[in-house]
Amino acid sequence: MIICISCMNTYSPIPKKKAFHKIYYPEKAYQKFDKVDCPYRFEYPTYAAVNTDILFFNDEPSDPCWANIEFTDFNAKLHLSYKSLNNKEEVEDVLNDTRALTWKHTVKAQFIDEHPIDKAENVQGIYYAVGGNAASAVQFYLTDSNEHFLRASLYFNCRPNRDSLEEVLQFIEVDVLHFIESFEWTN
Repeated sequence: MIICISCMNTYSPIPKKKAFHKIYYPEKAYQKFDKVDCPYRFEYPTYAAVNTDILFFNDEPSDPCWANIEFTDFNAKLHLSYKSLNNKEEVEDVLNDTRALTWKHTVKAQFIDEHPIDKAENVQGIYYAVGGNAASAVQFYLTDSNEHFLRASLYFNCRPNRDSLEEVLQFIEVDVLHFIESFEWTN
């Protein structure tokens, strides 16, 4: 009886067809973000929303200029953390913190490529492209090396599977690069 039951076919002998999610990508268009209270401005996609009314682990953020750019159609957020700086020691501290936060992803990352950012408008930084199934595939910081520091990281609200997210990541990465290109300090 056991042999008869173990030989019963409970699956379909015909393989299922492969299926992929249909993703609709909106037309690229940008709008300006220029909040009076914040010392920066940038352009962000018209299909995204900037949320400045955020909580950081259920607490108020350390600065009112923290924000999220929310890509609701893609279930992703670009988290922006701003910090005003008072001296060179603070600059070194936030740079070390940023490097440490980025390199924590080495547990899941296949690689981390660093690309320097140096714009003529007194905006410098580093863009980190994180490969593999790390939680955040895109991170960067922008600073004027004196008074202002902005750190950003892109997270998807799902399990980080690079194979599944690659196409959407490439689409949003264009917007992140446009953000960096249009970014400027206002004072």
